[in-house]
Parts: sequence; structure tokens; C-alpha cells
Amino acid sequence: MPHDVLPPDPFADDPDDPAAGLGSFEDEPAEQIDAQTRADLLADLSDLAVYQALLEPRGIRGIVVDCGECEEPHYHDWHLLRASLEQLLSDGRMRPHEPAYDPDPANYVSWDYCRGFADGVTATESAY
Repeated sequence: MPHDVLPPDPFADDPDDPAAGLGSFEDEPAEQIDAQTRADLLADLSDLAVYQALLEPRGIRGIVVDCGECEEPHYHDWHLLRASLEQLLSDGRMRPHEPAYDPDPANYVSWDYCRGFADGVTATESAY
């Protein structure tokens, strides 16, 4: 559908537009990330690729993170977490995104679990 035939914005020129504050997010310059943060993000992306390669074939869909702000678990599929980290690396911030829809907690593991699993695989392979 061409843009010019879309219905008019119901909040156009409304001073109480609930989305009015969202535009300002785009206008704010992102903070530059320092060299250490950049190195940490690159290491996280590298680790994430290893974790996905090891765990996705076993049915694990991604990583769960306990949010300190809302105290709820946040479930990130592999591709979503990778995209968020890449965006943080390139833009200096992550944009809000939709949470996973009705995730099965059994299909997600913590970052620490991933690290331990990868360490176990490495130790087992090194033993032979």
C-alpha cells in the first residue's frame, strides 16, 4: 500500500500523543563506547557464536537474562541477542525490542550455563 493512501495519524498535532517522546530517542547522540567495552562486546559476540553452535543443536533457543530493573527474566533468541550486541557495538546503545512471545523457559539457559558448558566441552576434547 503506498504511503500516501494510509489513513491519517489519529494523534497528529495532539500535544498528549503517547508516542511523542519516542522521536527524541532517535535525536539523542549515542555515547561512544570505550576501547575496553568494545573489546568486551567483541568477545561476547565471539562467545555467543560458540554457545549457539554448541547448544542450538541440543534444542536451546537462546539465553535468559535476569533484568535488574524489572526483576523479570528476559528471554533472548540467539539471533536477537546477536543483533542487540551488534547494535550496541555500532550505535553505542540498544534500542528497545519486543520480548519473546510466550517463551518456554526450558529452552533458554543463562550466560553462565553457556560458559560452563563450553568449558566442559573444551576440557573433554582436550583430555583426548
